[in-house]
Amino acid sequence: MSTGKVSKSNDPVIEDISELIAPMQSGEKPKEQWRIGTEHEKFVYCSQDHHAPSYEEPGGIRDILLALQEFGWTPVEETGPDGKQHVIAMSGDDGAISLEPAGQLELSGAPLENLHETCNETGRHLEQVKAIGAKTGSGFLGMGMWPDKTRAELPIMPKGRYEIMVKHMPTVGNLGLDMMLRTCTIQVNLDYASEADMVKKFRVGLALQPLATALFANSPFTEGKPNGFESFRSHIWSDTDPHRTGMLPFVFDEGFGYERYAQYMLDVPMYFVFRDGKYINAAGLSFRDFLNGELSVLPGEKPTMADWNDHLSTAFPEVRLKSFLEMRGADGGPWNRICALPAFWVGLLYDQAALHAAWDRVKHWNMEEREELRNTVPKMGLNTPLPDGGKMLDLASEILDIASSGLTARNRLNTSGDNESGFLDPLREVVAQGKSPAAQLLDRYHGEWNGDLSRIYDEMSF
Repeated sequence: MSTGKVSKSNDPVIEDISELIAPMQSGEKPKEQWRIGTEHEKFVYCSQDHHAPSYEEPGGIRDILLALQEFGWTPVEETGPDGKQHVIAMSGDDGAISLEPAGQLELSGAPLENLHETCNETGRHLEQVKAIGAKTGSGFLGMGMWPDKTRAELPIMPKGRYEIMVKHMPTVGNLGLDMMLRTCTIQVNLDYASEADMVKKFRVGLALQPLATALFANSPFTEGKPNGFESFRSHIWSDTDPHRTGMLPFVFDEGFGYERYAQYMLDVPMYFVFRDGKYINAAGLSFRDFLNGELSVLPGEKPTMADWNDHLSTAFPEVRLKSFLEMRGADGGPWNRICALPAFWVGLLYDQAALHAAWDRVKHWNMEEREELRNTVPKMGLNTPLPDGGKMLDLASEILDIASSGLTARNRLNTSGDNESGFLDPLREVVAQGKSPAAQLLDRYHGEWNGDLSRIYDEMSF
Protein backbone atom coordinates (compact mmCIF):
# COMPACT_ATOMS: atom_id res chain seq x y z
CA MET A 1 0.00 0.00 0.00
CA SER A 2 1.09 3.61 -0.53
CA THR A 3 3.41 5.54 1.72
CA GLY A 4 3.08 9.31 1.55
CA LYS A 5 1.49 11.29 -1.28
CA VAL A 6 1.84 14.79 -2.63
CA SER A 7 -0.59 16.41 -5.08
CA LYS A 8 1.19 17.63 -8.21
CA SER A 9 -0.39 20.33 -10.31
CA ASN A 10 1.72 19.38 -13.33
CA ASP A 11 0.58 15.74 -13.51
CA PRO A 12 -0.60 15.20 -17.10
CA VAL A 13 -4.35 14.81 -17.60
CA ILE A 14 -5.36 11.65 -19.45
CA GLU A 15 -6.79 12.77 -22.78
CA ASP A 16 -7.33 9.40 -24.41
CA ILE A 17 -7.98 5.85 -23.24
CA SER A 18 -4.92 4.70 -25.19
CA GLU A 19 -2.70 6.49 -22.64
CA LEU A 20 -3.70 4.02 -19.94
CA ILE A 21 -1.14 1.46 -21.07
CA ALA A 22 1.75 3.91 -20.60
CA PRO A 23 2.69 2.76 -17.06
CA MET A 24 2.87 -0.85 -18.23
CA GLN A 25 4.88 0.00 -21.33
CA SER A 26 7.27 2.06 -19.20
CA GLY A 27 8.15 -1.09 -17.27
CA GLU A 28 9.83 -2.73 -20.27
CA LYS A 29 13.56 -3.15 -19.62
CA PRO A 30 16.42 -5.09 -21.22
CA LYS A 31 17.39 -8.16 -19.23
CA GLU A 32 20.53 -6.58 -17.80
CA GLN A 33 18.33 -3.94 -16.13
CA TRP A 34 15.89 -6.38 -14.51
CA ARG A 35 15.71 -5.91 -10.77
CA ILE A 36 14.20 -7.63 -7.73
CA GLY A 37 11.94 -5.74 -5.32
CA THR A 38 10.92 -7.61 -2.17
CA GLU A 39 8.17 -6.53 0.20
CA HIS A 40 7.51 -8.16 3.55
CA GLU A 41 5.16 -7.41 6.41
CA LYS A 42 5.34 -8.40 10.05
CA PHE A 43 3.03 -8.03 13.04
CA VAL A 44 4.10 -5.69 15.84
CA TYR A 45 3.28 -6.64 19.42
CA CYS A 46 4.06 -5.41 22.94
CA SER A 47 6.60 -7.79 24.46
CA GLN A 48 5.02 -7.57 27.90
CA ASP A 49 1.49 -8.73 27.11
CA HIS A 50 1.44 -9.39 23.34
CA HIS A 51 -1.17 -6.69 22.61
CA ALA A 52 -1.05 -4.91 19.25
CA PRO A 53 0.16 -1.37 19.96
CA SER A 54 -1.80 1.65 18.82
CA TYR A 55 -0.29 4.43 16.75
CA GLU A 56 -0.01 6.99 19.54
CA GLU A 57 0.67 5.02 22.73
CA PRO A 58 4.18 5.29 24.25
CA GLY A 59 6.40 2.82 22.44
CA GLY A 60 3.66 2.40 19.81
CA ILE A 61 3.79 2.46 16.04
CA ARG A 62 4.64 6.15 15.67
CA ASP A 63 7.51 5.85 18.15
CA ILE A 64 8.83 2.76 16.37
CA LEU A 65 8.82 4.57 13.02
CA LEU A 66 10.50 7.69 14.38
CA ALA A 67 13.12 5.64 16.21
CA LEU A 68 14.32 4.37 12.83
CA GLN A 69 15.82 7.81 12.20
CA GLU A 70 18.75 6.47 14.21
CA PHE A 71 19.57 4.30 11.18
CA GLY A 72 19.25 7.08 8.61
CA TRP A 73 15.58 6.73 7.72
CA THR A 74 13.59 9.90 6.96
CA PRO A 75 9.96 10.38 8.11
CA VAL A 76 7.18 10.66 5.54
CA GLU A 77 4.10 12.53 6.74
CA GLU A 78 0.52 12.62 5.59
CA THR A 79 -2.59 14.51 6.68
CA GLY A 80 -4.78 11.98 8.45
CA PRO A 81 -8.59 11.78 8.64
CA ASP A 82 -8.38 13.95 11.77
CA GLY A 83 -6.74 16.76 9.80
CA LYS A 84 -3.43 16.36 11.62
CA GLN A 85 -0.03 15.45 10.20
CA HIS A 86 1.05 11.89 10.96
CA VAL A 87 4.24 10.00 10.22
CA ILE A 88 3.03 7.10 8.08
CA ALA A 89 6.30 5.83 6.58
CA MET A 90 10.07 6.14 6.59
CA SER A 91 12.17 6.44 3.44
CA GLY A 92 15.80 5.44 3.00
CA ASP A 93 18.40 3.70 0.87
CA ASP A 94 16.71 0.33 1.45
CA GLY A 95 13.34 1.52 0.11
CA ALA A 96 10.45 2.48 2.35
CA ILE A 97 9.11 1.29 5.70
CA SER A 98 5.38 1.80 5.90
CA LEU A 99 2.57 0.90 8.23
CA GLU A 100 -0.30 -1.25 7.11
CA PRO A 101 -3.89 -0.72 8.32
CA ALA A 102 -3.57 -2.19 11.84
CA GLY A 103 0.06 -1.27 12.39
CA GLN A 104 1.73 -4.13 10.54
CA LEU A 105 5.19 -2.95 9.56
CA GLU A 106 6.28 -3.37 5.94
CA LEU A 107 9.60 -3.00 4.23
CA SER A 108 9.14 -2.22 0.54
CA GLY A 109 12.68 -2.96 -0.50
CA ALA A 110 14.78 -1.18 -3.10
CA PRO A 111 15.09 -2.65 -6.63
CA LEU A 112 18.19 -4.83 -6.38
CA GLU A 113 20.30 -6.76 -8.88
CA ASN A 114 20.52 -10.13 -7.12
CA LEU A 115 19.25 -12.18 -4.23
CA HIS A 116 22.42 -11.80 -2.19
CA GLU A 117 21.65 -8.07 -2.05
CA THR A 118 18.03 -8.83 -1.24
CA CYS A 119 18.97 -10.99 1.73
CA ASN A 120 21.47 -8.40 2.97
CA GLU A 121 18.75 -5.75 2.78
CA THR A 122 16.35 -7.96 4.71
CA GLY A 123 18.99 -8.69 7.32
CA ARG A 124 19.76 -4.99 7.82
CA HIS A 125 16.07 -4.23 8.24
CA LEU A 126 15.47 -6.93 10.81
CA GLU A 127 18.55 -5.93 12.81
CA GLN A 128 17.26 -2.38 12.89
CA VAL A 129 13.69 -3.15 13.94
CA LYS A 130 14.90 -5.61 16.59
CA ALA A 131 17.16 -2.91 18.01
CA ILE A 132 14.22 -0.50 18.06
CA GLY A 133 12.01 -3.19 19.54
CA ALA A 134 14.44 -3.68 22.42
CA LYS A 135 14.13 0.03 23.22
CA THR A 136 10.34 0.27 22.84
CA GLY A 137 9.44 -3.10 24.35
CA SER A 138 8.15 -4.42 21.04
CA GLY A 139 8.39 -7.72 19.22
CA PHE A 140 7.80 -8.69 15.57
CA LEU A 141 5.88 -11.81 14.57
CA GLY A 142 6.38 -13.60 11.24
CA MET A 143 2.98 -15.08 10.42
CA GLY A 144 0.41 -14.81 7.63
CA MET A 145 -2.39 -13.88 10.04
CA TRP A 146 -2.71 -12.73 13.62
CA PRO A 147 -3.04 -16.06 15.44
CA ASP A 148 -4.88 -14.75 18.48
CA LYS A 149 -6.35 -11.27 17.87
CA THR A 150 -9.96 -10.34 17.17
CA ARG A 151 -10.70 -7.44 14.85
CA ALA A 152 -11.87 -5.41 17.86
CA GLU A 153 -8.48 -5.78 19.56
CA LEU A 154 -6.63 -4.17 16.66
CA PRO A 155 -5.96 -0.47 16.11
CA ILE A 156 -6.45 1.35 12.81
CA MET A 157 -3.68 3.59 11.55
CA PRO A 158 -4.37 7.28 10.70
CA LYS A 159 -4.11 7.07 6.91
CA GLY A 160 -6.81 8.58 4.74
CA ARG A 161 -7.17 5.68 2.33
CA TYR A 162 -7.62 3.25 5.21
CA GLU A 163 -10.57 5.19 6.58
CA ILE A 164 -12.24 4.89 3.16
CA MET A 165 -11.41 1.19 2.80
CA VAL A 166 -12.58 0.26 6.31
CA LYS A 167 -16.00 1.70 5.53
CA HIS A 168 -16.20 0.19 2.05
CA MET A 169 -14.91 -3.34 2.68
CA PRO A 170 -17.97 -4.70 4.53
CA THR A 171 -20.21 -3.66 1.63
CA VAL A 172 -18.45 -5.91 -0.90
CA GLY A 173 -17.30 -8.97 1.08
CA ASN A 174 -17.27 -10.60 4.49
CA LEU A 175 -13.53 -10.82 5.10
CA GLY A 176 -12.12 -7.56 3.74
CA LEU A 177 -11.52 -6.15 7.20
CA ASP A 178 -9.64 -9.31 8.11
CA MET A 179 -7.46 -8.78 5.04
CA MET A 180 -6.67 -5.24 6.14
CA LEU A 181 -6.27 -5.75 9.86
CA ARG A 182 -5.20 -9.33 10.46
CA THR A 183 -2.91 -10.46 7.61
CA CYS A 184 0.73 -10.18 6.53
CA THR A 185 2.39 -11.23 3.28
CA ILE A 186 5.68 -11.50 1.45
CA GLN A 187 5.69 -10.25 -2.16
CA VAL A 188 8.23 -9.88 -4.91
CA ASN A 189 8.13 -7.38 -7.79
CA LEU A 190 9.76 -8.39 -11.06
CA ASP A 191 10.50 -6.86 -14.46
CA TYR A 192 9.82 -7.88 -18.05
CA ALA A 193 11.48 -7.13 -21.39
CA SER A 194 8.44 -6.69 -23.60
CA GLU A 195 4.69 -7.14 -23.73
CA ALA A 196 5.11 -10.75 -24.84
CA ASP A 197 7.56 -11.41 -22.00
CA MET A 198 5.12 -9.85 -19.52
CA VAL A 199 2.33 -12.09 -20.80
CA LYS A 200 4.30 -15.30 -20.38
CA LYS A 201 5.52 -14.34 -16.91
CA PHE A 202 2.00 -13.28 -15.91
CA ARG A 203 0.59 -16.65 -17.01
CA VAL A 204 3.28 -18.69 -15.26
CA GLY A 205 2.87 -16.54 -12.15
CA LEU A 206 -0.89 -17.06 -12.02
CA ALA A 207 -0.75 -20.77 -12.77
CA LEU A 208 1.87 -21.40 -10.07
CA GLN A 209 0.61 -18.94 -7.47
CA PRO A 210 -1.32 -21.73 -5.67
CA LEU A 211 1.99 -23.60 -5.32
CA ALA A 212 3.60 -20.55 -3.73
CA THR A 213 0.61 -20.29 -1.39
CA ALA A 214 1.03 -23.95 -0.37
CA LEU A 215 4.79 -23.68 0.19
CA PHE A 216 4.45 -20.51 2.28
CA ALA A 217 1.15 -21.37 4.04
CA ASN A 218 1.52 -19.96 7.54
CA SER A 219 -1.88 -18.85 8.88
CA PRO A 220 -3.62 -21.84 10.49
CA PHE A 221 -4.90 -20.05 13.63
CA THR A 222 -7.67 -17.52 14.23
CA GLU A 223 -8.49 -16.01 17.61
CA GLY A 224 -6.43 -18.56 19.50
CA LYS A 225 -7.42 -21.82 17.84
CA PRO A 226 -7.02 -23.74 14.57
CA ASN A 227 -9.21 -22.32 11.81
CA GLY A 228 -9.33 -25.38 9.54
CA PHE A 229 -7.03 -23.83 6.93
CA GLU A 230 -3.32 -23.86 6.23
CA SER A 231 -3.44 -20.40 4.62
CA PHE A 232 -6.43 -18.58 5.99
CA ARG A 233 -4.83 -15.42 4.63
CA SER A 234 -5.26 -16.80 1.11
CA HIS A 235 -8.84 -17.83 1.84
CA ILE A 236 -9.62 -14.31 3.05
CA TRP A 237 -8.94 -12.95 -0.43
CA SER A 238 -11.73 -15.15 -1.83
CA ASP A 239 -14.30 -13.16 0.19
CA THR A 240 -12.81 -9.66 0.18
CA ASP A 241 -14.07 -8.03 -3.02
CA PRO A 242 -14.77 -10.08 -6.17
CA HIS A 243 -14.30 -7.03 -8.40
CA ARG A 244 -10.60 -6.70 -7.58
CA THR A 245 -9.30 -10.17 -6.64
CA GLY A 246 -8.83 -13.62 -8.15
CA MET A 247 -7.04 -15.56 -10.87
CA LEU A 248 -7.89 -13.29 -13.85
CA PRO A 249 -9.00 -15.84 -16.49
CA PHE A 250 -8.59 -13.30 -19.31
CA VAL A 251 -4.79 -13.37 -18.84
CA PHE A 252 -4.81 -16.80 -20.50
CA ASP A 253 -6.91 -15.63 -23.48
CA GLU A 254 -5.32 -15.28 -26.88
CA GLY A 255 -4.36 -11.67 -27.50
CA PHE A 256 -3.93 -10.72 -23.85
CA GLY A 257 -1.66 -7.73 -23.28
CA TYR A 258 -1.44 -4.27 -21.77
CA GLU A 259 -4.67 -3.03 -23.31
CA ARG A 260 -6.74 -5.91 -21.94
CA TYR A 261 -5.34 -5.39 -18.45
CA ALA A 262 -6.14 -1.68 -18.68
CA GLN A 263 -9.73 -2.56 -19.62
CA TYR A 264 -9.91 -4.86 -16.58
CA MET A 265 -8.69 -2.04 -14.34
CA LEU A 266 -11.33 0.29 -15.77
CA ASP A 267 -13.92 -2.17 -14.51
CA VAL A 268 -12.40 -2.30 -11.01
CA PRO A 269 -14.40 0.13 -8.84
CA MET A 270 -12.48 3.07 -7.42
CA TYR A 271 -11.55 3.69 -3.79
CA PHE A 272 -10.41 7.32 -3.75
CA VAL A 273 -9.00 10.35 -5.54
CA PHE A 274 -6.14 12.28 -3.93
CA ARG A 275 -6.48 16.06 -4.12
CA ASP A 276 -4.93 18.93 -2.15
CA GLY A 277 -3.39 16.62 0.39
CA LYS A 278 -6.60 14.73 1.11
CA TYR A 279 -8.26 11.49 0.05
CA ILE A 280 -11.68 12.03 -1.53
CA ASN A 281 -13.99 9.05 -1.08
CA ALA A 282 -14.83 7.57 -4.49
CA ALA A 283 -15.50 4.03 -3.25
CA GLY A 284 -17.54 2.04 -5.75
CA LEU A 285 -17.43 4.72 -8.46
CA SER A 286 -16.29 4.13 -12.04
CA PHE A 287 -12.94 5.19 -13.48
CA ARG A 288 -14.63 5.14 -16.87
CA ASP A 289 -16.90 7.92 -15.64
CA PHE A 290 -13.83 9.75 -14.37
CA LEU A 291 -12.29 9.57 -17.87
CA ASN A 292 -15.41 11.22 -19.23
CA GLY A 293 -15.39 13.99 -16.62
CA GLU A 294 -18.47 12.50 -15.00
CA LEU A 295 -17.18 11.40 -11.59
CA SER A 296 -19.81 12.49 -9.09
CA VAL A 297 -17.33 13.55 -6.39
CA LEU A 298 -15.27 15.64 -8.87
CA PRO A 299 -17.77 16.79 -11.51
CA GLY A 300 -16.18 18.02 -14.71
CA GLU A 301 -12.68 16.96 -13.71
CA LYS A 302 -10.70 14.33 -15.60
CA PRO A 303 -8.03 12.02 -14.15
CA THR A 304 -4.29 12.52 -14.27
CA MET A 305 -1.71 9.79 -14.75
CA ALA A 306 -1.13 9.97 -10.98
CA ASP A 307 -4.81 9.09 -10.47
CA TRP A 308 -4.47 6.12 -12.83
CA ASN A 309 -1.31 4.91 -11.09
CA ASP A 310 -3.15 5.16 -7.76
CA HIS A 311 -6.01 3.16 -9.22
CA LEU A 312 -3.65 0.46 -10.49
CA SER A 313 -2.65 -0.12 -6.85
CA THR A 314 -6.23 -0.80 -5.71
CA ALA A 315 -6.72 -4.17 -7.42
CA PHE A 316 -5.53 -7.25 -5.55
CA PRO A 317 -5.42 -10.25 -7.92
CA GLU A 318 -3.05 -13.14 -7.34
CA VAL A 319 -0.59 -11.44 -9.72
CA ARG A 320 -0.80 -7.69 -10.28
CA LEU A 321 0.54 -5.61 -13.16
CA LYS A 322 1.70 -2.02 -12.81
CA SER A 323 5.08 -1.09 -14.31
CA PHE A 324 6.25 -4.49 -13.01
CA LEU A 325 4.63 -7.78 -12.01
CA GLU A 326 3.80 -8.45 -8.36
CA MET A 327 3.66 -12.02 -7.04
CA ARG A 328 1.07 -11.90 -4.26
CA GLY A 329 0.29 -15.46 -3.09
CA ALA A 330 2.57 -15.99 -0.07
CA ASP A 331 1.88 -15.71 3.65
CA GLY A 332 4.20 -13.74 5.89
CA GLY A 333 6.87 -15.78 7.63
CA PRO A 334 10.28 -15.86 9.31
CA TRP A 335 13.49 -14.36 7.96
CA ASN A 336 14.71 -17.26 5.81
CA ARG A 337 11.39 -17.56 3.97
CA ILE A 338 11.46 -13.84 3.12
CA CYS A 339 14.52 -14.52 0.98
CA ALA A 340 13.09 -17.77 -0.37
CA LEU A 341 10.09 -16.15 -2.08
CA PRO A 342 12.08 -13.94 -4.48
CA ALA A 343 14.43 -16.88 -5.06
CA PHE A 344 11.45 -19.02 -6.12
CA TRP A 345 10.11 -16.50 -8.63
CA VAL A 346 13.43 -15.13 -9.90
CA GLY A 347 14.56 -18.68 -10.61
CA LEU A 348 11.43 -19.35 -12.64
CA LEU A 349 10.93 -16.05 -14.43
CA TYR A 350 14.37 -14.48 -14.99
CA ASP A 351 15.92 -17.34 -16.97
CA GLN A 352 14.36 -18.16 -20.32
CA ALA A 353 14.94 -21.92 -20.15
CA ALA A 354 13.37 -22.07 -16.69
CA LEU A 355 10.45 -19.89 -17.78
CA HIS A 356 9.74 -22.16 -20.75
CA ALA A 357 10.05 -25.29 -18.59
CA ALA A 358 7.67 -23.89 -15.98
CA TRP A 359 5.12 -22.95 -18.63
CA ASP A 360 5.38 -26.37 -20.28
CA ARG A 361 4.54 -27.95 -16.93
CA VAL A 362 1.29 -25.99 -16.38
CA LYS A 363 0.09 -24.78 -19.80
CA HIS A 364 -2.30 -27.70 -20.34
CA TRP A 365 -4.40 -26.88 -17.27
CA ASN A 366 -7.70 -25.23 -18.13
CA MET A 367 -9.15 -22.29 -16.25
CA GLU A 368 -11.53 -24.40 -14.22
CA GLU A 369 -8.59 -26.50 -13.02
CA ARG A 370 -6.55 -23.42 -12.14
CA GLU A 371 -9.46 -21.99 -10.15
CA GLU A 372 -9.92 -25.30 -8.36
CA LEU A 373 -6.28 -25.30 -7.29
CA ARG A 374 -6.52 -21.73 -6.04
CA ASN A 375 -9.67 -22.52 -4.05
CA THR A 376 -8.43 -25.81 -2.57
CA VAL A 377 -4.88 -24.88 -1.59
CA PRO A 378 -5.81 -22.61 1.35
CA LYS A 379 -7.33 -25.62 3.08
CA MET A 380 -5.26 -28.56 1.86
CA GLY A 381 -1.90 -26.96 1.15
CA LEU A 382 0.65 -29.39 -0.29
CA ASN A 383 -1.95 -32.20 -0.18
CA THR A 384 -4.04 -30.47 -2.85
CA PRO A 385 -4.69 -32.86 -5.78
CA LEU A 386 -3.29 -31.79 -9.16
CA PRO A 387 -5.44 -31.81 -12.32
CA ASP A 388 -3.05 -34.28 -13.99
CA GLY A 389 -2.58 -36.58 -11.01
CA GLY A 390 -0.43 -36.47 -7.93
CA LYS A 391 -0.40 -33.74 -5.30
CA MET A 392 0.89 -30.22 -4.97
CA LEU A 393 3.82 -31.66 -3.04
CA ASP A 394 4.93 -33.54 -6.17
CA LEU A 395 4.69 -30.38 -8.25
CA ALA A 396 6.68 -28.48 -5.61
CA SER A 397 9.67 -30.77 -6.06
CA GLU A 398 9.56 -30.42 -9.86
CA ILE A 399 9.19 -26.64 -9.84
CA LEU A 400 11.90 -26.11 -7.24
CA ASP A 401 14.28 -28.04 -9.49
CA ILE A 402 13.36 -25.71 -12.37
CA ALA A 403 13.80 -22.63 -10.17
CA SER A 404 17.16 -23.91 -8.96
CA SER A 405 18.34 -24.44 -12.53
CA GLY A 406 17.24 -20.89 -13.37
CA LEU A 407 19.17 -19.43 -10.44
CA THR A 408 22.23 -21.51 -11.30
CA ALA A 409 22.10 -20.29 -14.91
CA ARG A 410 21.90 -16.65 -13.72
CA ASN A 411 25.27 -17.25 -12.03
CA ARG A 412 25.01 -14.33 -9.62
CA LEU A 413 27.71 -15.13 -7.06
CA ASN A 414 28.43 -13.78 -3.59
CA THR A 415 31.90 -13.16 -2.23
CA SER A 416 32.16 -16.83 -1.24
CA GLY A 417 31.43 -17.95 -4.81
CA ASP A 418 27.91 -19.24 -4.04
CA ASN A 419 25.12 -18.71 -6.55
CA GLU A 420 21.55 -17.80 -5.55
CA SER A 421 20.10 -21.32 -5.48
CA GLY A 422 20.84 -21.74 -1.77
CA PHE A 423 18.01 -19.34 -0.96
CA LEU A 424 15.60 -22.10 -2.00
CA ASP A 425 16.80 -24.34 0.84
CA PRO A 426 13.94 -23.43 3.24
CA LEU A 427 11.47 -24.54 0.57
CA ARG A 428 13.37 -27.75 -0.06
CA GLU A 429 13.12 -28.43 3.67
CA VAL A 430 9.34 -27.96 3.46
CA VAL A 431 9.17 -30.47 0.61
CA ALA A 432 11.44 -32.92 2.43
CA GLN A 433 9.14 -32.86 5.45
CA GLY A 434 6.08 -33.12 3.22
CA LYS A 435 4.27 -30.48 5.28
CA SER A 436 3.70 -26.78 4.87
CA PRO A 437 4.87 -24.41 7.62
CA ALA A 438 1.24 -24.23 8.77
CA ALA A 439 0.94 -28.01 9.05
CA GLN A 440 4.16 -28.08 11.08
CA LEU A 441 2.78 -25.42 13.43
CA LEU A 442 -0.43 -27.40 13.87
CA ASP A 443 1.61 -30.48 14.80
CA ARG A 444 3.33 -28.48 17.53
CA TYR A 445 0.07 -26.92 18.72
CA HIS A 446 -1.53 -30.35 19.14
CA GLY A 447 1.71 -31.88 20.47
CA GLU A 448 4.45 -30.19 22.46
CA TRP A 449 2.55 -26.90 22.91
CA ASN A 450 -0.45 -28.77 24.35
CA GLY A 451 -2.83 -26.18 22.89
CA ASP A 452 -0.93 -23.19 24.32
CA LEU A 453 -0.81 -20.79 21.37
CA SER A 454 1.19 -18.22 23.30
CA ARG A 455 4.20 -20.40 22.45
CA ILE A 456 3.98 -19.04 18.92
CA TYR A 457 5.48 -15.74 20.06
CA ASP A 458 8.65 -17.56 21.14
CA GLU A 459 8.98 -19.63 17.99
CA MET A 460 7.79 -17.29 15.21
CA SER A 461 9.16 -13.92 16.27
CA PHE A 462 12.07 -12.35 14.44
